[in-house]
This record gives sequence, C-alpha cells and structure tokens, in this order.
Amino acid sequence: MAKNKLAKFADMATYDNVFQYSFEDLKNEGFPLMGKWNTFFKNDNPIVLELGCGKGEYTVGLAAKYPNKNFIGIDIKGSRMWTGATEAVDKGLANVAFIRTHIEQITSFFDADEVSEIWITFPDPQMKKTRKRLTSTRFMQEYSQIIKPDGIVHLKTDSSFLYTYTDAMVKVNNLEVIINTDNLYNSGIEDDILQIQTFYEQQWRARGIDIKYIKFLCPKDKEWIEPDIEIERDSYRSFGRNAIVE
Repeated sequence: MAKNKLAKFADMATYDNVFQYSFEDLKNEGFPLMGKWNTFFKNDNPIVLELGCGKGEYTVGLAAKYPNKNFIGIDIKGSRMWTGATEAVDKGLANVAFIRTHIEQITSFFDADEVSEIWITFPDPQMKKTRKRLTSTRFMQEYSQIIKPDGIVHLKTDSSFLYTYTDAMVKVNNLEVIINTDNLYNSGIEDDILQIQTFYEQQWRARGIDIKYIKFLCPKDKEWIEPDIEIERDSYRSFGRNAIVE
C-alpha cells in the first residue's frame, strides 16, 4: 500500500538529505549550510540544482550518473520529493540533497557563486503571471546571485508558451546559448543527460507533445530586460496541464 502524505513527511524528517526550514526560521536564524554546502557533501565538487524537482528524477538520475558533482532538488511539494529522497537514501547516493521550500527563497540557501548549474524541468508555464515563470527576469536575477560566473541554466519543457517566452528572454538579454531546440527528440542532439525523463515528460511524449530544450549561460551583474512579446497560449491548461482546453 502506498504511503500517505503524513507517513512520507515522517520519513523525510528522519532523512539526513532533506532540509525543511520555515520562513520564520530563515528570517530569525538563517540557513546553516549557506555558503558551506561543501561541509555537508564533504567535498568541493560543483553544485547543480533542480528547481521544481517534483519526484526528483533529474536530481537522482544525474547524481547516479555524475558522482563527481553534487545535486540538490528544490520543491515545495514534500510528498512528491519523498520519492527522490527515498531513492537516494536506498541507493546510498551521498551527492544528493533536497530542500523543501518555495523557489522564491532560493537566495536564502546559497551564497554568491556557490552553484554551477540550474535545471528547470517541466515547470508550470504560468501563462497569466510573468513573475511566476521560472525563467522570468525576476528569477534570473535571483539565479545570477548564487550561480558562478557564466554558470549554466537548462530549461526542459513541454510548453510551447514557456519555450517561446524563454527564447525571447534569452535573445533580448543577449545571453549565450549552447543548445536551443523546439523538438528535442528529433533534433539529432546526442547527450545522455537528456535521456533522463521525468514522470511528466513521459506523459507529454505519450500524448505526442514535442519536448523543448534551451541551455544557456547566466551572467552576473546584469541589468535584466523583460521581453515585450505576445505569445499564443498552450492548448492545454497551465495548472496540471492534464486536460485539453475546449
């Protein structure tokens, strides 16, 4: 029988690889590993984040593939995060951690230049609220505070809306692009990292939805420009994206 949410939360409270700090704790005490993640991982290897990690498929999959890097999944949904955290514990992956928090609080957990790469995997495209898009200039400004100079940001999405917005954001800000494709699995790109598929990605592909991918550099000390663009909305709902719009 599958565990309920309370049982999962109880499990995670015992996991050394899961960190759960309230807003009040962060405000009053701060996060003790900020700028000191090397003491948790016991090495100085690069740190890679998965934002909106869900079940942590990328966090765990990449950690198993690259033991010389440290991976941290971030999400507010603890019951989903339990899956990846449990798998990491069961597999004995010492280069994995999870933080249960809102992404808006990311700068409370990492110091300047502490992060090398950021993965954004199948987020809600937030078609109505620009500031909530995880590739909006609001968030790019936050990422630039914690990422190393010319650190890498990856976006992998099913959403034509979010892909178009991000492509425009990258262009108007003159960011250096490494890979940009609106049909990843028919692009001819050969990269074993891209073969890791999240639960949602498998659902979108089964429905015949093309997967989009942009990999670009995130500069520091930049004046970010919000793109002025009208974008056609996706033909399925933003929240959950599990039903076609009539």
